[in-house]
Amino acid sequence: MGKKFSGKAIYNPSGKAEEYSYWACNFYIGCTSACDYCYCKSLLRGTWSDKPVLKKSLIDEITAFEIFKKEADKNLSELRNHGLFFNFVSDPFLHETINLNMLAIFYCINNNIPVKVLTKQTWWIPEWVSKMKDSRVFKYMAIGFTLTGFDYLEPGAAKTSERIAALKHFNDLDMMTWASMEPVIGLDISLEMIRRTQGTVDLYKIGLKSGDHQDMHSLEKFIDTVISENPYKKIYFKDSLLLQAGINRNDLPSHNCVTRDYNIFTDTDIER
Repeated sequence: MGKKFSGKAIYNPSGKAEEYSYWACNFYIGCTSACDYCYCKSLLRGTWSDKPVLKKSLIDEITAFEIFKKEADKNLSELRNHGLFFNFVSDPFLHETINLNMLAIFYCINNNIPVKVLTKQTWWIPEWVSKMKDSRVFKYMAIGFTLTGFDYLEPGAAKTSERIAALKHFNDLDMMTWASMEPVIGLDISLEMIRRTQGTVDLYKIGLKSGDHQDMHSLEKFIDTVISENPYKKIYFKDSLLLQAGINRNDLPSHNCVTRDYNIFTDTDIER
């Protein structure tokens, strides 16, 4: 009989996180980016740490990977259909987390599971990009960077300019790229981030800071501007943002405004 594990690495996110992915993987809790606006600090009060710690139920990294493989194999069909997101309660490319996350990412790619990653780090690119130069990686991996435009609120993360340069680098390599404009801290700054990455990002995901309230008319103008200036890029506005703007998702133009069901890996409009 195979070894039984009680820990869990792969799961179905709920609430606002579900808007990003139906399936996600978290090995660690905690992050060194030390973002001032981080929602995890309050959401995971008692377990959160400014240094990532492997989830206790996963025991150690060797066991964690064995658990991951069993869960991935068990849900192979679903994961191939929806993809797997790395990570909601940490950053997959921290010095402390990258080895295990990359091991899992390559396991997914070798089993035709699309992978969506989100990071604020760029230090890893020179070391790891040569290992990623494989056609399967470019077909099954979409890499995203969070862009708030406020470096002083993210003291442990790479500078915004470095993240934007990284997006261009991966786009030049013909890898699928996306940007998370969440949280939107300043509408004008978020619009600037989008303008600075035009031509290098395939998908934008835009959301407000949890509990934040913006002027409805300013939000409406922001949304209209983003849509009109990006007619050939895909945009996902989170539910809470549209609600505050008083806009029904069904009223958005379907040629570039997508729903949570959007699959970047099967979009025939993205030419590679």
